[in-house]
Amino acid sequence: MKKALVIGGGFAGMASAAKLKHQGMDVTLLERHDRLGGRGRSWEDQGYTFDMGPSWYLMPEVFEQFFDDLGKNRADYYSLKKLSPYYRVFFEDEGSVDIGPDRSGINAVFDGLEKKGSEKLEKYLKKASYKYKVAIEEFLYREYRSIFQFINPRLVFQGSRLGVFGDLHSHVKKYFKDHRAQKILEYAMVFLGNSPSNAPALYSIMSHVDLVQGVYFPHGGMNKMVEGMHRLLEDMGVDIRLNTDVTRIIHADGRATGVETDAGTFKADVVLATGDYHHIEQKLLDQEVRNYSAKYWEKAVVAPSMFIMYLGVGKKLPGLKHHNLFFAREWNTHFDEIFKNPAWPDNPSYYVSVTSDDDDSMSPEGKENVFVLVPVAPGLSADRDFRKEYGDKIIRHLENLCGENIRDSIEVQRYYSGEDFTEDYGALKGTALGLAHTLGQTAVFRPSMRNKHLKNVFYAGQYTHPGVGVPMTLIAADIVSSAIGKEISG
Repeated sequence: MKKALVIGGGFAGMASAAKLKHQGMDVTLLERHDRLGGRGRSWEDQGYTFDMGPSWYLMPEVFEQFFDDLGKNRADYYSLKKLSPYYRVFFEDEGSVDIGPDRSGINAVFDGLEKKGSEKLEKYLKKASYKYKVAIEEFLYREYRSIFQFINPRLVFQGSRLGVFGDLHSHVKKYFKDHRAQKILEYAMVFLGNSPSNAPALYSIMSHVDLVQGVYFPHGGMNKMVEGMHRLLEDMGVDIRLNTDVTRIIHADGRATGVETDAGTFKADVVLATGDYHHIEQKLLDQEVRNYSAKYWEKAVVAPSMFIMYLGVGKKLPGLKHHNLFFAREWNTHFDEIFKNPAWPDNPSYYVSVTSDDDDSMSPEGKENVFVLVPVAPGLSADRDFRKEYGDKIIRHLENLCGENIRDSIEVQRYYSGEDFTEDYGALKGTALGLAHTLGQTAVFRPSMRNKHLKNVFYAGQYTHPGVGVPMTLIAADIVSSAIGKEISG
């Protein structure tokens, strides 16, 4: 039986370990923290539970397909509910709207934003849904090893129809003139690590994802999905080693032979690295067997970092829903402060999650767990005093937004930003998301899933194709495990 070592217990690592085990390999999963989940870990304090990272459960069919492929039933590992509304949007000085769950309600929102808004939205979503179908069938579940795979006539034709070669903001403007409608259709780009004006129009598929498919939530938080996948791995017989930090990938004669860790040496026939790609290459591999030079990483377009606050609030906040988005009127200024002129944003757009609004297991009775996320440029620093000062500023704004005094009811408070992403995950420049989704960092132009020098070393996660987001990392796991299976059997 071939021995596989998987480095990193995030979603890509867990999913890959399951897939490789299902192929009949002897799999060991190595995770440096005391629990699985990577950025999807949870934090608990004084009865409050916080999902530390991913909080949107989208593209549910990807998760169902993952479990189906393993002969398992997702519902045996965690339960889901569809949110109502999907999310609430606050516009600066222009009120708020609730999005979802019924299509007629969504159409009514767009009619209220722009003349014939629902008619325009239906046309937009029809095209977005077509793009999504083609992307799933032709684009996402595919390994790109050569630029010729990406520029072959059929894919170029499909790419032009998908909008790979135009930008999202220009595409949205063809349908909507009102800035509020545009923002609802473009906001997801922040969570994919790019600005709407620099992201391929392909990503209009995200409007199909949230407005057509809907937004879901695992009961007990996103970490319940992590716990469910942990149980899945145990059921399948994967050897899970927590608190095990990999320090070096050992190699000889063009192949990896194993890894060194702070808990000893592990031998392997294949090594799959699913942690931060830059960290794996620069810290675990000798220079002569790295795929990319330091200069490559210096030039790469790195996705945003995040300034995050976890707040345990000792009262209910009826003005907030499960998912909340605040859009500054001049939100391009914020994008410029992320991508062009890195600086702490003065009037940022931001995201707030209150999972206790739908799930009372997430906080003590009558109280709320509040997760506040401000996208910021990678590489910014923040000492303790600045974090508090900046956090207080955002809290004051949030109080005005929801009409509640929050500061006097805070029972638990924790800050998390770029330095923490680097400390916990080895993240390049403190990025929360890896590499941005630009045209030059799409498909074959993302970091390779295969080591060019060591035939049995592979990579998967948010740096590789198809990219950022939990569903994408599960798809990456599917692609790379298939590639490994063919390599090993061949």
